[in-house]
Amino acid sequence: MAQGAPVSPAGARVDRVPPHSDEAERGVLGSVLLDGEKILDLCVERQLLPESFYVPAHRTVYETMLEMSRERRPIDLLTVSERLQSAGLLDRVGGGTALDRLVDATPTAAHAEYYIGIVRDKFLLRCVIDTARDAERRCYESTDDAMGVLSNVEQAFFDITSRQHGSMRPWQDLIHEMVGLLDNTHRGMEGVRCGFRDIDHYLQGLKPSNMVVLAARPSVGKTSLAMNIAENVALGFGDPENRPRPVGVFSLEMSCLDLVKRMMCCKAEVSAHTISGGFISGVNHGKLMAAADALVGAPIFLDDSAGLDITELRARARRMKAKHNVELIVIDYLQLLRAPEYSRHGRQVEITVVSGNIKAMAKELRVPVLVLSQLSRAPEAREDERPKLSDLRDSGSIEQDADVVMLLRRPRRGTGSGTGPDGEPEDENTALLDIAKNRNGPAGLEIRMIFQKEYTRFRDAAHGVDEQAG
Repeated sequence: MAQGAPVSPAGARVDRVPPHSDEAERGVLGSVLLDGEKILDLCVERQLLPESFYVPAHRTVYETMLEMSRERRPIDLLTVSERLQSAGLLDRVGGGTALDRLVDATPTAAHAEYYIGIVRDKFLLRCVIDTARDAERRCYESTDDAMGVLSNVEQAFFDITSRQHGSMRPWQDLIHEMVGLLDNTHRGMEGVRCGFRDIDHYLQGLKPSNMVVLAARPSVGKTSLAMNIAENVALGFGDPENRPRPVGVFSLEMSCLDLVKRMMCCKAEVSAHTISGGFISGVNHGKLMAAADALVGAPIFLDDSAGLDITELRARARRMKAKHNVELIVIDYLQLLRAPEYSRHGRQVEITVVSGNIKAMAKELRVPVLVLSQLSRAPEAREDERPKLSDLRDSGSIEQDADVVMLLRRPRRGTGSGTGPDGEPEDENTALLDIAKNRNGPAGLEIRMIFQKEYTRFRDAAHGVDEQAG
């Protein structure tokens, strides 16, 4: 480094010219002037934006071309020159001779895609530099703690890559991918089996990129059912090949040790209440040790960080996917997640942002995300206590974003009552799971399950599924 060169606080030189290619930018614009409709469509498909051009004059010319394309105007040397002239921008881009030079420097439009690739790559490099500088500024100026800064910076870098995922994929590639999925479906279900017969049958497993909402009132058993599913998936229970699949669990309410205790007692069929007093019988101790041996190798990855905001959760989920290749993510529960930058707009807007981010995360990571949600008190105020989609708490966007919504209730919980399909009163251990929404399958079905409260264990019921009216 030359003596006296300006440096940033971190010691990096700041006198360098950002990455760009004048030649490639001229090649793109010249190609558009030679074959306007075809090449400009290619630019849009490859997500080339006005800010992708480093030279201000080139940026102005390209922005003018995009406006003309939106207005369905013909694009060539004469029409672009007249448009710039009428807007008072022709002199700013160097006059008519500058446009002539763009055409002269581009003998053919055949290499336009190559030029577009260079311009796009240089723009991405500039984005990385700008994001890195912003990260440096945050480190010096932010009042947030280190983890908050790190989460925001990680999200900013991820946003750069996420911009590149929207281009069209070749039709042939989509057909080949679908054939692969059909082959997998022929061998078994497309999604991750959750280990419960009727749920797997009607959902065809928990499908990749799906946001699956499990909602219930407090203390009905939604955490228990979610952890039962996590255990089944991690141990390969229900999988035709008994293949364990890694599962990531974000518990915003319970600690890791509480969840592990619950899972061990559930697996051992030992009441957690009986061991809370500090005494464990020899028989129960043996059962718990056997359960520990069965669970110790399960690929379950727990994160019990409280007060997570949705940006940080997405960052942690990305790291979990990259490091452990998780095939299912469980979030307990949605209403405990925050989106601080939207909190001033009200809880409904904040939950809307959280819900949208969870769906985006499922698509980004290509794994099913099982997210727990609370229901409002509305079912308790109705004569018919069956919950509805409109009872999802805080935001209607949860129903909109979710691919599957399952509503859990226990008719005989507390002083409630209910009748079974034969008209007889429900057993107090009966749990009903209503598939209220199923984007890619049947909905309006009520799955009957058995809930063993003392073990927090759900089991398949002897009889199957009831169709609900409507």
